[in-house]
Order: sequence, then C-alpha cells, then structure tokens
Amino acid sequence: MAAYDDLMAFQRNTEALSQVAGRLGWDQETMMPEGAAPQRAEEHAAMANVMHARRIDPRVGDWLAKAEAVDDIAAANLRHIQRSYDRTLKVPAMLVAEIAKTTSLAHRVWATSRSDEDVASYLPILEKVVDLRKQEANALAAGGDRYDALLNDYEPGATGAEIAAMFAALRPGLVDLRAAILDKPKPQALTGTFDEAAQLALSTKLALAFGYDLNKGRIDKAVHPFSSGSGIDVRITTRTNPTDPFNCFYSTIHEVGHAAYEQNINSDYLLTPLGNGISMGVHESQSRIYENQIGRSRAFTGWLYGQMRDAFGDFGIANEDAFYACVNAVSDRFIRTEADEVQYNLHVLMRFDLERALIAGDLVVTDLEAAWNDRFRADFGYAVDKPSNGILQDVHWSEGLMGYFPTYSLGNVYAGCLNEAMRRDVPNLDADLSRGDTLAATTWLRDNVQTHGGLFEPRDVITRAAGAAPTEAPLLAYLTEKFSNIYQL
Repeated sequence: MAAYDDLMAFQRNTEALSQVAGRLGWDQETMMPEGAAPQRAEEHAAMANVMHARRIDPRVGDWLAKAEAVDDIAAANLRHIQRSYDRTLKVPAMLVAEIAKTTSLAHRVWATSRSDEDVASYLPILEKVVDLRKQEANALAAGGDRYDALLNDYEPGATGAEIAAMFAALRPGLVDLRAAILDKPKPQALTGTFDEAAQLALSTKLALAFGYDLNKGRIDKAVHPFSSGSGIDVRITTRTNPTDPFNCFYSTIHEVGHAAYEQNINSDYLLTPLGNGISMGVHESQSRIYENQIGRSRAFTGWLYGQMRDAFGDFGIANEDAFYACVNAVSDRFIRTEADEVQYNLHVLMRFDLERALIAGDLVVTDLEAAWNDRFRADFGYAVDKPSNGILQDVHWSEGLMGYFPTYSLGNVYAGCLNEAMRRDVPNLDADLSRGDTLAATTWLRDNVQTHGGLFEPRDVITRAAGAAPTEAPLLAYLTEKFSNIYQL
C-alpha cells in the first residue's frame, strides 16, 4: 500500500494544479481584460509544462509498477493514472507547451474574427492549431488512426469508425423526421423583447430548480456558454438575447447538467482521478437530458410558462400547449447551440466529418470554409449567410478540441437510453415536473450516473444505468414520438 499511497498523494497535487489551470481558462472567458491575452498564453504554456512534467515524473512510473489494487476504487485510480502516464510519455513537452500557448492565442483571434466576420484573419492561426494537433496525434497514434488518438482524450475506448457507423444509423431517421415536420405549419413564435435582468433572474431560478449548488458555484455571462471545474468549485456561464429568452434559459439548464454531474460525484473522490466526469459523451448525456428530455418536456414547460408570465407578463403565447410547441419548434437555424432537437445532431455530424477529414489530411484549412458552406447547404437546404453563422460560430477548433464534436451527438444517444430507463423507473415523473420539481429525475441521474465519477468506463456507465448497451434506437423513438405529437404527423 505504501506505493499506492505515495502515488495518490502526488496525484492529489496534480489534480489540484489541473483545477488551477482550468480556472485560468474560466477567467479568460469571463473576466480577463482583452489586453492580457499574450500574457495569458504564456501562463497557459507554463501550466502545461508543469502538468506535463508531473504526469511523466519517473516516480509515477515506479509507483505504478509497485502499487497494488486492493479494491475497485484503487483499480480505477491506477487505470486512469496509467492511461495518463502512457499518453503523456508519447508527447514531447515542447509540443504540449506550444499547443497550450497557440490555442490560448487562437481563442482571442477567433473571438475577434467572429465579431468582425473576418474568416481570413482566423485561418492562419487555425492552420497552426490543426498542424500542432496532427503532430500530437502522430505521436499518440504511433502509426494507428490519428483521429482515434485525439477522440480518446474525450471518449476513452471509442473509435471514429464506430461513431461513424452509429451516426450513419441515426442520420436517415433524423432526415426523414425533419422533412415531415418542415411540411407542417409552424408553431407560434415568441415576439417582442425580454428584459435581460429578468432573463438572468429566471435563469438562476432554473439553475436552482435543477439542483445547482450556488454555494459551490457561480453563474456568469460568456459568448459561448460553458461549465468549468469539479468537486466543490464548479462554475457555469450563460448568455442572453433580448428577443430569445430561451437561449438564456436552456443554455443555463444545459450547463447545469454538466455542473450537476461534477457536483454530485462521490465526495470521497475529490481531487483524485475519479473526481471528474468519465467522458465528454457521458457529460453531454447529462446536459442534454436536463435540457431536453426534462427541460423541454410538456410537463416542465407547463410550469415554465407560468414562470415566464410572472417574469414578463403577457408575452403573446396563449396557453401551455402553445408554449410547449413554441419551445420545441423545429425551424431553420444556422447556430448549433440554438438548434432544435431534431436538427441538432445534423449540425454535429457535419462537424465530425469535417474535422475527421482535417486530421486525416483529406481537407486543408484553406478549403474549410467552402467545405463547411457546401455541406451546410446540402444538409439544411439553405446557404450560410455570414461567417459567424458558419465556420466562425464554434469556439472548439480554435481551442484545439479536435475529436470533441462527436461526443455531443454521442451524448444525445446516451441521453435517449437514460431517459428510457428513467421513465421506466420513475413512472410518475411528469406530475413532479409539472410543478417545477425535478428532484426525482435529478436524483435518479445522480444515483445511476453522476455519483460514479470516473469509477467505470464510459459505455459501462450507460449500460449499467440503462440496463442495456447504448444504441441510437431510444433517441430516435423519443424524437419520433415527441415531434409526431407536436406536429400531428
């Protein structure tokens, strides 16, 4: 046990430093002054160097060789540390620091380019980011598939080929459902403007209704909403739009899903490898089931309708049924994060194919905008009108997160499986949700998914909770039933 204890004491400090590094990113998105970007890039690089050195410290290898797994928790900790150790040994420290520095700078370039609708100013640094990540992938893959090497940072055990097959099975049903819906009359839409302070106040009420602990978190504004941190310091951001309060409300609920996952992990795992969500796919399953299967359900939107009337007065939607249809309206949208449930995955599948081609070398960055625009027109039937609605809308590639996008749709697939099981286990759930009471739903998710943290592998978490291995079938069945009812298909 001495080797294991020494390893875990060392790892605790590594996990704490990782949280500090994450806080640098949170500050960059929320509070950092614009002129501080060059210095912040140096700080990110310095932290990356420190973390890289700790993860390949020779003592870690010695402790791993001597440590014994006396129980399942110890075995899981050792599995995670071994995986990190093996991965980190493959990537040169100078490359790690260069990626951290370049992506920090690229984030600011992206934000400015997006604001200016100027793709040309963004592409040179994006090209450098892609090149650096390809170098990293080469080191990790050791002759294998480069994209799989990057994907495993976000969804351990998954392969691009497996995900492509799942997406190929998902796509026809989505396309057919979309086509059937778009032939039907559109639900009544929101009109007018909605006070920002009132939006943020109701947004906070929603966060609390879904179990977010503000004593161990905070809510700020950002261009691209996100969640940051784990354990007892988990922060989220949201955004507002004067004509679209749903953007604020459902961004908040989505990020609370991520944050609740982190806050509800077994406290014994704090600052250990088990003290974080196991994968981005499982993470996304929590944010999406909070946002959609719970937050956009007929029962919960009935309660939300009353809350909006209290906050904004008569806002033009006549009743709860019309409001439910309004919340779940299927309409043409350029922005992935604003897309309805039917079309959201089509946005993700497009990005998955494009970034996979970038990493494989089949697509070059200078052709990326044209490839994006051509694919968008083919998938959605209309043209991208400006770069901020196209290639510049997402922050992910500027941050080097190649391999991340497919986990959004994988999370939707997982959420479909979990929702089916949750509805089976909590048969009176809608009665609670109609009162704005999410406790039964969030408790089921806490006990079956969130509390485990990194104890199990991603697919095992979903299989244990849902009672069967994940497939796309429950998601397609849920979407077909829900939208067939709304649109009377």
